Amino acid sequence: MDPENAENFSGPNHSTTPPQVFHNEDLIRSFESAKTLPQADLINSINYLHFTGSPLYILLQHPTYGEKVLVKAYPEPCTGSPLTCRWDESYFQYKLDSHHILHLVLIDSQSLVIAPASVRMGIGKSISVILPEKAYVVNQRQVRRYACRDVSAEVTQSGVVSKGKMINFSPIAFCVKVDSEEFKHNSWFNSDAPASVSLFSNGRVIYAEMCRCIRWQDEYQAREIVFAAIGSQINRYPAKKIRNPRKSITPPLTALFDHPLFKKRTQREIIELSTTGFSISDPSDDDVLMPGLIIPNLSVQLAGISIAECVVQIIYRRTEEKNIRYGIAILDMDINSYSRINHILGINTDPHVSVSTTVDMDALWEFFFQAGFIYPKKYSAFHMHREHFAQTYRKLYQENPGIARHITYEQNGKIYGHMSMVRAYEKTWLIQHHAARPMENRLPGFSVLKQMMLFLHGSYTLPSADLDYVMCYFRPENKFPERVFGGFARDLNNPQQCSLDQFSYLTFTVQDDLPQLSEGWLLSETSPNQMWELNNFYRHISGGLFLQALQAPLRAGQEPLTAAANRQGFLRKWSLHSLSYENHLVCVMLVNQSDFGINLSEILNSIKVFVIDDRFLSWEMLSQAVSHLAVIYGLNKIPLLIYPSTFCESKSVKFEKHYRMWVVDMRYSNLFMEYVQRKFRMRYE
Repeated sequence: MDPENAENFSGPNHSTTPPQVFHNEDLIRSFESAKTLPQADLINSINYLHFTGSPLYILLQHPTYGEKVLVKAYPEPCTGSPLTCRWDESYFQYKLDSHHILHLVLIDSQSLVIAPASVRMGIGKSISVILPEKAYVVNQRQVRRYACRDVSAEVTQSGVVSKGKMINFSPIAFCVKVDSEEFKHNSWFNSDAPASVSLFSNGRVIYAEMCRCIRWQDEYQAREIVFAAIGSQINRYPAKKIRNPRKSITPPLTALFDHPLFKKRTQREIIELSTTGFSISDPSDDDVLMPGLIIPNLSVQLAGISIAECVVQIIYRRTEEKNIRYGIAILDMDINSYSRINHILGINTDPHVSVSTTVDMDALWEFFFQAGFIYPKKYSAFHMHREHFAQTYRKLYQENPGIARHITYEQNGKIYGHMSMVRAYEKTWLIQHHAARPMENRLPGFSVLKQMMLFLHGSYTLPSADLDYVMCYFRPENKFPERVFGGFARDLNNPQQCSLDQFSYLTFTVQDDLPQLSEGWLLSETSPNQMWELNNFYRHISGGLFLQALQAPLRAGQEPLTAAANRQGFLRKWSLHSLSYENHLVCVMLVNQSDFGINLSEILNSIKVFVIDDRFLSWEMLSQAVSHLAVIYGLNKIPLLIYPSTFCESKSVKFEKHYRMWVVDMRYSNLFMEYVQRKFRMRYE
């Protein structure tokens, strides 16, 4: 038996485990070359074990067979020789009285302390031993090994699954004890072949990698196997040409977490930080992590205050002179934590940038009017509801709800650039309210766009962000979004990665008198087969992403957007309705509902019409159907968007403008960043 594993005999399942045979005779023979430990220091180490409730071990030898075994014992407080120890109760049923005592063994994660001892007195369940003037420090390791607590293991090889527990680990290897029947026989485990090893703590996976066997040995009713990961680095995400910038923050942030393997509070200084991960450094003699390990709850702190709670994974381990550097990927965190990290990174790049911080409402409204974002015609459309709008924006910009984000460019309390987005559908966010005004020697519009791109690019891999798609609406004559968003869609020329659809927009006057629809016409909720037909139509006409973005399913356990918005004091819901003529689907209408003003163009408070077959559909019939649906708004006029935009022209319907709807699959956000960098010389550092 390897004495470095002896500290693991204390688990609840070892009450019938006999003393383990000691195999490391080389340790005893290495006394002459070992470092010595004075008795005073030995006593301090013994008292530390008593204080922590930890055991030491006593090496015994059978008087007849000569076989050596390690037995666990708990020391009493010690002021000098002799030392009294209580035998661990798990050994009471074994007859050890006749064994000779050879040494005391104190186990450290990096070495063993062996103290030759002689018996002064044996008193039933305890023993008193004479301490030597000096002990020996042997088996010093270059890499420390740590005992694990409450970590279960599952080893799979060639279809055979064996369960057990993790015994100890170092940053480069770990030991698992498997006790399943399958692994009791050599033929069921091939030490030369790789095996899949999964580790669990509190019912959660904290490690799952392909590993190779370094060595193994059979123990009582079990087998101990030492594994090392096959690869030295975890390839969590595909390589990207553009990565979100990493910054050294001053004063530095810290990472605080309970170590998932030995359950002790651990704190490390963060060297570099980005929205997708960070790096830390460990002294080579205090190296406690290993690549692949998942930390379920890590707190990023600034001056002792938590700014982000996240799930992380160790990606790589790299030796640097006397230190070990670890690269750590952020696997998930909530949107508010993510925003705070973005804000810290933003102000370290440009102190004028603020990400989802509390905004002065007077400064915001002054900016909207002075920047021309709220122009006279737009203001005339909502001025009657201005108090409601003001209340909505106060909640959005001061209460920081999880369904909306904003970025501002400010100086001395004055806003020069602004961009915001709101969660429009389950896993789709809408970019809106992009505006800027002149600022000497700066481009606030590009600054907030860059920060928004970095925000989106770093968050789409986070499950809690619910961000599979991003969309925005703009008018073709608006040069900035037409060049940036429209230009990218045309340059990419792949509507399944980024699509561009054009709608006709008009302010629709709701009919007061709502007669029943003409014979043969039916307005109903959209059925699954009608949704299938709509998907076929849209795929043929556009080939774009909007319906995918609309129908992206909830992830397991996810709170629906309608409920999340309601919990935060907002309205957000939508429904689909079909207009049919003699069982023939003519059009499908998407009825969006939200708080007035959450989108100043009221795109999220409008009806969107998809005309599938215009042969039967007159403007009068469509107007009747829209009026029947529009009663839920309680307004005389509502925004109406019609697709394809050619319908209005073919029916001689007057419309006010065209809107282009841009949708991008966030898996291709890196291509968008490359395009903007190439076309507009935007730097992300």
